[in-house]
Amino acid sequence: MASTGCACCAPTPATNHTVPAAGTTSAGSTATYQVEGMTCGHCASSVTEELTTVDGVSEVHIDLVAGGISTVTVTADRALSVEAVRAAVKAAGYTLVSA
Repeated sequence: MASTGCACCAPTPATNHTVPAAGTTSAGSTATYQVEGMTCGHCASSVTEELTTVDGVSEVHIDLVAGGISTVTVTADRALSVEAVRAAVKAAGYTLVSA
């Protein structure tokens, strides 16, 4: 019997993860980033969780491309530094390839 991996890495990818931070609204600066290495909904959730800890972030939207380069859109109350976004993505275990 072949293993298909754990439940979070099932072949059906999750898409359109939009998670607003608690008590915030979507407003301010919106930027799009390209992130490599995500393969499933759990991956997208990990990136979303890390990005929402960045000061000022109110919303994260991920268009997941399993095994490819996913588009991550971040809304914040001000422009974020690429370094802050890169650090959050790296903390989740993935690579920011472009901003």
